[in-house]
Amino acid sequence: MLGLLLAVTPSPSPSIGVDQNAVTPGVVGFLAILFVTLVTVLLIVDMTRRIRRVRYRNELAERRLQEQPPNS
Repeated sequence: MLGLLLAVTPSPSPSIGVDQNAVTPGVVGFLAILFVTLVTVLLIVDMTRRIRRVRYRNELAERRLQEQPPNS
């Protein structure tokens, strides 16, 4: 039975030579990744600034509430 399975199993076809320059991303791929990286870094920096600004405003609001005398 094993002999029959080995006889029926096809062997892989020989691989065709591939030009390495045709399958690399090249300059366009590099520029695309560079663009995505720069945009990601800029978004992270912007989000960090926004979070700091919100925290600072919250701290100022808490200080104002603490400094106000109670209304009686």
